Amino acid sequence: MVPALAVADALRAEGAEVSFIGTRERSEAELVPAAGYEIDFVEVRGLDRSNPLRAAGALALAARAVPKARRILRARGADAVMGGGGYVAAPVGIAAVRMGLPLVLTEADRHLGLANRLLARRARRVCLAFEIPELAGERYLVTGRPVPGDILTADRAAARERFGIASDDRCVLIFGGSQGARSLNLAALEGLLDPAARDFHVLHITGRRDHPQAVQAYEDAGRPPRYTLLDYLPGLADPLAACDLVLARSGASVFELAAAGKPAILVPYPYATGRHQHANAAWMADAGAAITIEDSELTGELVRELVSELLGDPERLAEMAAAARSLARPDAAQRVAAEILAALD
Repeated sequence: MVPALAVADALRAEGAEVSFIGTRERSEAELVPAAGYEIDFVEVRGLDRSNPLRAAGALALAARAVPKARRILRARGADAVMGGGGYVAAPVGIAAVRMGLPLVLTEADRHLGLANRLLARRARRVCLAFEIPELAGERYLVTGRPVPGDILTADRAAARERFGIASDDRCVLIFGGSQGARSLNLAALEGLLDPAARDFHVLHITGRRDHPQAVQAYEDAGRPPRYTLLDYLPGLADPLAACDLVLARSGASVFELAAAGKPAILVPYPYATGRHQHANAAWMADAGAAITIEDSELTGELVRELVSELLGDPERLAEMAAAARSLARPDAAQRVAAEILAALD
């Protein structure tokens, strides 16, 4: 949803009217209205390929969502449609194609997801976060992954004041997505809660699922100083501005790390489709912007050692930050927006 909102902002800046289609069960139901956009809902769910009955049910829902998406697009007076690759994108994209509306797709991974594979041949343009060698031709364009504009403009001093971080303190940011990453959370709590074992501030966004357990561990440890514990934030601009180092999974947020110029310790989710988190981590590590740990190797002791080592080496941090910035494509949202507007001609 983050890239779609960034593109929406770029389109709005060009005078376009933008609305969204999503589901009530996912983050867009909260994030889209909060960003000032209207949203319509269809009923769809992800395709569970390990369960044939659930998969059949998901396909039936998607089929029923197509005519509803057509009604929404007609009522909104849509002139073009952008699909972000999620499972909502398939029925909405099919509806757009059947209505003769220009369709532009975005892909955040190093391979096309199922919805984008289904729709790519009917799309005017497929905007890629990474170059995908097997996808050639003018239909495909490497734009990078759109990131929110505030990632580039967030104020470090204001962000540190917001989270209670001293201006001269070193800080590591830990996050694992809206629901969190359990192994990452456990290792961080084990290795960094004890203030005697570190000389830096910890800004830890646990995700909603693990937050109650994290709060209990924090309370049991006596509410240690220089440890800011949060459940969820809708954006990463202020946390990234406030920190000097990031410990995180290596999903699509790697583009935000690059845009913010943040060195990282990345722990790829081992069960990600197509091992795309390993590919994302390698993208940053090969450039010298990150180091990578396998999830199976993650321990509290290792987290404490690596974070302490990097935060204690300002020269290396500066080199990693420069490497991260070299990967950034800060104009990705504007480039995708331009492709959508061009499709109207």
